[in-house]
Amino acid sequence: MSTTESESLPTAADTTKAADDQAVRETLEDYTLRFAPRSYRRWTPMVVATTALGGIAYMADFSIGAGIGLSHGTGNALLAIAVAAVVIFVTGFPLAYYGARYNIDLDLITRGSGFGYYGSVLTSVIFASFTFIFFALEGSIMAQGLKLGLGLPLWLGYLVSTFMVIPLVIYGMKALSRLQVWTTPVWLLLMVAPLVYLISNDPDTVGRFLAYAGRDGDGGVDTASVLLGAGVCLSLIAQIGEQIDYLRFMPPKTEANKRAWWTAVVMAGPGWVVLGALKQAIGVFLAVYILAKVGPAAATEPIQQFRGAFHAMMPAWMVIPLAVALVVISQIKINVTNAYSGSLAWTNSFTRVTRHYPGRMVFVLVNLGFALALMEADMFSFLNSILGFYSNCAIAWVVTVATDIGINKYLLKVSPLQPEFRRGMLHAVNPVGVVAFVAASGLSIAMYFHALGDTLQPYSPVAAAVIAFALTPLTAVATKGRYYLRRTDDGVDEPLLDADGNPSAVTLDCHVCHQPYERPDLAACATHDAVVCSLCLSTDKVGDHVLPATA
Repeated sequence: MSTTESESLPTAADTTKAADDQAVRETLEDYTLRFAPRSYRRWTPMVVATTALGGIAYMADFSIGAGIGLSHGTGNALLAIAVAAVVIFVTGFPLAYYGARYNIDLDLITRGSGFGYYGSVLTSVIFASFTFIFFALEGSIMAQGLKLGLGLPLWLGYLVSTFMVIPLVIYGMKALSRLQVWTTPVWLLLMVAPLVYLISNDPDTVGRFLAYAGRDGDGGVDTASVLLGAGVCLSLIAQIGEQIDYLRFMPPKTEANKRAWWTAVVMAGPGWVVLGALKQAIGVFLAVYILAKVGPAAATEPIQQFRGAFHAMMPAWMVIPLAVALVVISQIKINVTNAYSGSLAWTNSFTRVTRHYPGRMVFVLVNLGFALALMEADMFSFLNSILGFYSNCAIAWVVTVATDIGINKYLLKVSPLQPEFRRGMLHAVNPVGVVAFVAASGLSIAMYFHALGDTLQPYSPVAAAVIAFALTPLTAVATKGRYYLRRTDDGVDEPLLDADGNPSAVTLDCHVCHQPYERPDLAACATHDAVVCSLCLSTDKVGDHVLPATA
C-alpha cells in the first residue's frame, strides 16, 4: 500500500468526528434531545398552538368513546369521559407550562422533576410505547378505511399507513407546522358537518343517544362502569408529551405577548383534552346512531361511523370518498406526530444509556416496526383491554411529574424550581420519582389484573393517581430533596435566565463540537477552561467533560 493510499484511509478519530458531526447536524435540525433555543423559535404562539392541536386529529377517540358507550351505556360513558378529562387537564397544566416556559420536552422535564438523569429512561420507554400503540390504533383505522374505499386487504392497508408517514417525519418542526396548519380546517369541516346535520335534521337521534343503556346496563349510573371507562380514557394522559414536543418551540413569554402566550399554552397544552373528550362523546353518539345498521363490532370503527353520518346528508357516490378522506387526513396528522415523538423518546433513552447518538431516523423505523407488528396482530379487536392496562403506567408517570412540579417545587420547595436536564448536574437516579412511579404503576397493574380481588379491579386508575400523588411529596420530604441535584453550580458565570425569567439567549461555543449554543444548553468542562453542550456531555463515554459532584 502506498503512502498516499494509507494517508487517504479514515482513521478511528476521523470516524468518531464524522459521527459527532452527523449527530450535531441532526440534533440541530429541530433540536432533538436538546433545549430549543430562542434563535430557532420564530413562530407566534398561535402557530405553535395550531401545530400542536393538529396532532390530536386522531380517530382513536371515536373508537374509545364508542367502545365505552356500547359496553356501559351513554350515561356512564359521558361521566367516564368527563372524569378522565378533568384529571388529564389538571395534570397536564404544570407540564405544559414547564415545556413552554423553559423550552424543553417532557423527557428533559422528567429528569429534573423527580427521576434523575438515568431514572427518566424508564419513563421515556413508557412514552415511546404510547406513541407506537397509538400509531398502531390510527394505522388500523386507516387500513379499515382503505379496505372499505379501495378494497385493499387489511395487511396491505397496515403497510401503506405505516410507510406513507416516513417521508413526512424525516423533517422536524418546520415541515410538521405547515402540514398541521393547512390540514386542520379541512379536518374540522369533515368531522363537524355531519354531526351538525344529523342533530338539526333528526333531533330524535339525541334522545336515542342519551337513553342508550349499553349491552349489559340498565341505563343507571354505576361507579365501577364509570371508573372502568375512565381508565380507558386515561390511557391518553401521555398525549401531553406529544403536545409538549411542539410547545417547547413557544417564543419567550413577555409583557407584550403574555395573553397570547398563556392562551396558546392552555389551549394546546392541557386544553387538548377538551377536543379529545368531545370526540369521544361524538364516538358514542355515532356508534349508537349506526348500531342497528352495522352491529356492535363495526360500530366502534370510525370509518363506519362517518360512513353512516355522511350517508344521511349527501348522495351515495360521495359517502365513501369523503369518509376515507377524513380517515386518511386524520391518520396522517396524528401519525407523523406519533412517529416523530416516538423517535425522540427512543433516541433520548438510547443516547443516555449507550453514550452514542445513532441518528433519529433509526428509531423512526424502530417505532414504526413495533406499530406494524401490533397492527398485524389485530390489536384493534382488543383495544380497550390494551388501553386499560397501559393507562396505569401512563397515569403513574404523569401524575408523579405533575406533583413534583406543583407540590414539591412550588408548595414544599424541596425540588429545585428551575428545571435541570444536563448530565453532571443531576444524580443518576432520584428515588422521589422512581419510587412513586414504580409503586403506583405496580400496584395499579396488580389491581387491574384482579390480583387484589374483583371488587377493586375497576379502581386501578384511581390507585395509580392517588399513590403517585401521595408518594411523590412523601419521598421528597423523607429524602430532604438531596437527590435532585448532583451539584448546584454549572461553572458558567452567565445567568441561565434573562430579566423576564426566560432562558437566556446568550450564545457560547461548545468546546467539543465547536458549535454555538444558547446558555441553558451548556455547562463548564471539567478538564478545560471552556463549556460543553448537553449532547456532547451525553455522548462523553469516559466522562472527561462531566463536572464532579458537589451536592
